Amino acid sequence: MTPASTAELAEAVAGAVADGLPVKAVGTGHSFTAAAATEGLLIRPERLTGLRAVDRAAGTVTVAAGTTVRQLNETLSAHGLSLANMGDIMAQTVSGAVSTGTHGTGRDSASLAAQIRALELVTADGSVIGCSADENPEVFAAARLGLGALGVITAVTFAVEPEFLLRAREEPMAFDRVTTEFDQLVAENEHFEFYWFPHTSGCVTKRNNRTAGPAAPPGRLSAWVEDELVANGLFQAVCTVGRAVPAAVPGIARVASRALSARTYSDVAYKVFTSPRRVRFLEMEYAVPREAAIAALREVRAVVERSGFRVSFPVEVRTAPADDIPLSTAYGRDTAYLAVHMYRGTPYRAYFTAVEQIMTAHGGRPHWGKLHSRDAEYLAGAYPRFAEFTALRDRLDPGRTFGNPYLRRVLGA
Repeated sequence: MTPASTAELAEAVAGAVADGLPVKAVGTGHSFTAAAATEGLLIRPERLTGLRAVDRAAGTVTVAAGTTVRQLNETLSAHGLSLANMGDIMAQTVSGAVSTGTHGTGRDSASLAAQIRALELVTADGSVIGCSADENPEVFAAARLGLGALGVITAVTFAVEPEFLLRAREEPMAFDRVTTEFDQLVAENEHFEFYWFPHTSGCVTKRNNRTAGPAAPPGRLSAWVEDELVANGLFQAVCTVGRAVPAAVPGIARVASRALSARTYSDVAYKVFTSPRRVRFLEMEYAVPREAAIAALREVRAVVERSGFRVSFPVEVRTAPADDIPLSTAYGRDTAYLAVHMYRGTPYRAYFTAVEQIMTAHGGRPHWGKLHSRDAEYLAGAYPRFAEFTALRDRLDPGRTFGNPYLRRVLGA
């Protein structure tokens, strides 16, 4: 169903419970897991969108849960406002993005969920509750990143600030240099990330820092060449060749890494944070303690070199500060994220399994919306407040109205 209001959604949940049906809300399908799958009532949020309130004094904006991240950013920009940080994809609904832990990279600014100041939630009995640090604080603490296990989010209030410009510097850098200087690069930049190209010693770094301006976005032609022709069109062709002829992947990777060039540009924040991603892939991402990031990456490199894997996608490394959200991958520790990808249709399980073994040896926490094989037993040891979350779930949804096989695996029965 596609409710047009919170009241309509709450009525539908109550009706499904009366009929003994499970309920799940789905966003745009950006996740790689079955977190939103159900054999019962599937709620789609296409009509539950738009701006609800702007509170400049409090520095907050409230939007309906089905609003996409793109729509949120465009609305904020129209009001001269911005989020402090975000990921590089804008297709997700805000409720889906926060519920699975979507994040960007940041020295001081954290995930989307960490920027929430309040939310509205429909619980398993059809009640509508407001949650914030002052109202239902125990629910608020957990539901900011709740996997859809505590209820259906119908509105989200984000902390915002006056719109600002970011200056981006994209630059090739040797693997040995970027790994040696990683701590310094993170400390010196508000937002730092890099991509290592397997089978090569080449990386691409990206540094985003605030600037007073003026804005100097890439020219239309150069942006099309870099972002569409090279990053999407040419990369699509390379991946297609690699899938058909795996032995060609290392050679193609070496040629491609040598062809990379540096560029600098500046623009409003969300246009710098985000990039078009049109090449389809499968992804696994793990969060490890920041001090373990480079050791883990070097182990991944060693596995690729000795295994015979043919990997056409780069390995992405980002960071986040510690936060206080019980199921956040950055809970209680400064964090680094290592993400591995494989082109759609390419065998991926052996590569992902080998990388996962490295990540779990470093105390890794899997991204909730991406492929992984962890279960509740492992995750209970990885999250200090795991039992607190599951106890709240027992209280809010004892009948598992919002349960499904994925949640049974990662949270337990």
